[in-house]
Amino acid sequence: MSHDIQALDRAHYLHPFSDFKALGEEGCRVIVGAEGVYIIDDQGNRILDGMAGLWCVNLGYGREELVDAATRQMHELPYYNSFFKTTHLPAVKLAETLCRLAPAHINRVFFTGSGSEANDTVLRMVRRYWALKGRPDKQVVIARENAYHGSTVAGMSLGGMAPMHAQGGPLVPGICHIRQPYWFDESSGQNPEAFGRDCAAALEEKILALGEDKVAAFIAEPVQGAGGAIIPPDSYWPAVKAVLDKYDILLVVDEVICGFGRLGEWFGSVHYGLEPDLMPIAKGLSSGYLPIGGVLVGDRVAETLIEEGGEFFHGFTYSGHPTCAAVALKNLELMEAEGVVERVRDDLGPYLAQRWAELAEHPLVGEARSLGLIGALELIDPATGERFDKSLGVGNLCRDICFASGLVMRSVGDTMIISPPLVIQHGEIDELVTKARAALDETARRLADTTTSPLQESLA
Repeated sequence: MSHDIQALDRAHYLHPFSDFKALGEEGCRVIVGAEGVYIIDDQGNRILDGMAGLWCVNLGYGREELVDAATRQMHELPYYNSFFKTTHLPAVKLAETLCRLAPAHINRVFFTGSGSEANDTVLRMVRRYWALKGRPDKQVVIARENAYHGSTVAGMSLGGMAPMHAQGGPLVPGICHIRQPYWFDESSGQNPEAFGRDCAAALEEKILALGEDKVAAFIAEPVQGAGGAIIPPDSYWPAVKAVLDKYDILLVVDEVICGFGRLGEWFGSVHYGLEPDLMPIAKGLSSGYLPIGGVLVGDRVAETLIEEGGEFFHGFTYSGHPTCAAVALKNLELMEAEGVVERVRDDLGPYLAQRWAELAEHPLVGEARSLGLIGALELIDPATGERFDKSLGVGNLCRDICFASGLVMRSVGDTMIISPPLVIQHGEIDELVTKARAALDETARRLADTTTSPLQESLA
C-alpha cells in the first residue's frame, strides 16, 4: 500500500521546501495517524514528534474537542467571508479572546490564513500607517539575517535566508537586513552579553545609515525558530528596546512560532518584556488543526488605520474563516482551562532544560540550549571543535537517524532543533532525550566509519 501512495506522491505532489527529484527517487514516509505527542507511519511505527508538526501542534494530536468544534461549526456555518459589511460569531469571539490574552496595548486583530499572509499584512499595514501619518517616505523595514518570516514574496523578502533570496528573483524593495544574535556561530568567543549589545547596536547603525526619516519598522522573532532555534543573549532585547525608544520606528515581533505558550508565556513578547506595535500570529493559534493566522495590532497603529485610513484595500477570502476560528477559539479555551502555558513556564520548560543540557556532554555537541519548549544542539567535529565540512551533511544524517529510530528532530544545517507539543510529559521528555542521545551516538559511529583518522580517534 505504501508503495502505491509513494508512486502517486511521486507522480503528482510537489512538496514544500523539497528537492523534487531527490525526494521522488527516495520516496516519502507515509504518515497515517497520530496520538498525543506521537505520529504513526504506515508500518505501525510510533514516532515521537519532537517538532509538534511544524512548531504548531501545541495541544498534541487526537484532541476530540477540536474535532467537535469544527464539526459543530461546519453544520452551523461552514464558511462565509468578512467582506461586504458582514461578520460572524466565531471570528468576533476569537478576536476578543486574542486581545484579552495579548499585551494590554493590543486591542485589534486582522485575520489571515497563515503566518506568511500575516507578514504580508504587516508590510501593508506598516507602510499604510506611515502614509496616513504624512510620512510616506518611511518605507524601509529592517529585518535580520537568517530570519524566517514566511515564503510568500513579501515574507521571503522580510526573511533573511540567502537560499530563498537566491531563488526569489527581485525582492520587495525597501527591506534590509542586519546581523542576527547567534552567539554560538557568530560571536568569535565574545562574552554573550557584550555580543548581544553589539548585535543591537547594528540596528542603530543601520537606522542612522538609512536615515530615521526613511525607516518604518524593525521586525524580528523573539527566538529565531527556523533559523536554528537561536535564543538571543539576555542583553539583546533590552538593548534593542533602547534603540527603538530613541527613534520613531515601529516594532514588529513575529510570534508565529513563539506565540501561544512556546516560551512559557502566551507570547514571546511577554517573556522578553516587549511592547510591539504589530504581532503576526499563526501555527499554535489552532494547534495546527486548521489553517489560520492573523496580526495583532497595537492601539497606535489600529487607531490610525481606523480613524484616518478610510478603506484598507487588503484581505483574504479566508480571513476569519468561521470553522478555523471556531477551532482556534476552542484551542485557546482548552489551553487556558488546562493551564498549559503556566505548566510550560513552571514545570516542563525547566525539566526539558535540565535534561537537554545533559546532551552537551556528547562529543558531537558544541552547545545544548533551550528556552521553554524549544531547544537546539550544535553539532561539531570533536577533532577540531569546529563545524563539520558542509559536504558531509552531518545534520541531515542525524535527522534521518532520528526518524528511523522513532524521533522527529529537525536539522538546520548542523543544528538539531526540537519544539515538542506543549502537552508533553516528563516521561516523554526523557524518551526524547534518550532517543536524541542514541541518534548522536549512531551519527558518531557512522562518521567514524567514513571520515578521517583524527575524527575516528576523537569519536572512539
